[in-house]
Amino acid sequence: MFNITGKFARNFTTKASSVRGNAVGGMIFLATVAITTYHLNSTTSYSDAEKEVTDVATVKKPKASPNMYKEMPKYIKKLQHTIVNELEKLEGVGGGKFVWDSWLRPEGGEGISCVLQDGNVFEKAGVNVSVVHGNLPAAMEKQMRARKKEGSVCHPHNPNAPTVHFNYRYFELRDKDDNSVDGGFFTKKSDPKAWWFGGGCDLTPSYLYEEDAKHFHQVIKQECDKNDLSYYPKFKKWCDEYFYIPHRQEARGVGGIFFDDLEDKDSDIIFKFVQDCGNSFLRSYIPIMQKRKDMPFTEEMKIWQQLRRGRYVEFNLVYDRGTKFGLATPGARIESILMSLPLTSRWQFKHEPAFHSREQEMLEVLKTPRNWI
Repeated sequence: MFNITGKFARNFTTKASSVRGNAVGGMIFLATVAITTYHLNSTTSYSDAEKEVTDVATVKKPKASPNMYKEMPKYIKKLQHTIVNELEKLEGVGGGKFVWDSWLRPEGGEGISCVLQDGNVFEKAGVNVSVVHGNLPAAMEKQMRARKKEGSVCHPHNPNAPTVHFNYRYFELRDKDDNSVDGGFFTKKSDPKAWWFGGGCDLTPSYLYEEDAKHFHQVIKQECDKNDLSYYPKFKKWCDEYFYIPHRQEARGVGGIFFDDLEDKDSDIIFKFVQDCGNSFLRSYIPIMQKRKDMPFTEEMKIWQQLRRGRYVEFNLVYDRGTKFGLATPGARIESILMSLPLTSRWQFKHEPAFHSREQEMLEVLKTPRNWI
């Protein structure tokens, strides 16, 4: 299932860093896509934050595109249609169809939630777009400075088929008097006080197929390398640390890439990177689904899948600060925020996989992240 939606938070004074035990972000589904664009208009002064942003800018301030607040929503809406169409093709004749739900936020903004449930291939899939603007309450300011994020996920029926998560977002912050709203968008009067991109994609299998992990990472690496050779190793490591469940001492899956606070280049340059990643998503995931969606499986395999989904739920509800950020947003759309949760999951008292089983093999991989390429 795929879901495009999200909230993210950023620390103005510190560049992105991730530490195990402080993992944030995540979804709960077998396959999901998350794409989110937010334009938040602050009601607070941000004097300290502005000073620190200004201090950094004296070295070299990357340029912000004057139209990025329009270009990003336009792109992700187009990508949403593309992904929905391809997922429905994967469902086949008589398969599930996405329900399109367009909504307006009274406080400012709009969104489109696309959800497929109980299909032939996907138990649940969501592809959501959110474009939000408005005043930023103090509580949300604090959460943004703590850097939160919420994304979405997709869940297939077949335990052999992996969950996938996909989320890209753009933020602008301005003083409350710097812009007005015209037709659902900011009327720009000056450059934003701060702007940044965030996002990533990751794969969460219940059963390990090394060729799938290698394919997924290879596609991602190709897109990263086209833009910056430092991106893949840096963002891959960040993903491994970000999607970590401390109380289980396990990674959520076999990783991918994850990045936050990306503003070190002109916004048009970073936007191209985001587009390259977004456009490669179907190439990274659909071939895997075509191989796995019709494979035979047992009831025991389904139980293991449910247990792994339980881990997904734990991560999303316990460590995902983005969920809190979303729920703290005035006029929050609860259905969209919680859409990433799977229809079903399982917790079994003191469950231990059998020695030398495929389940134990998967667990060992989650204990120690690998370099897949």
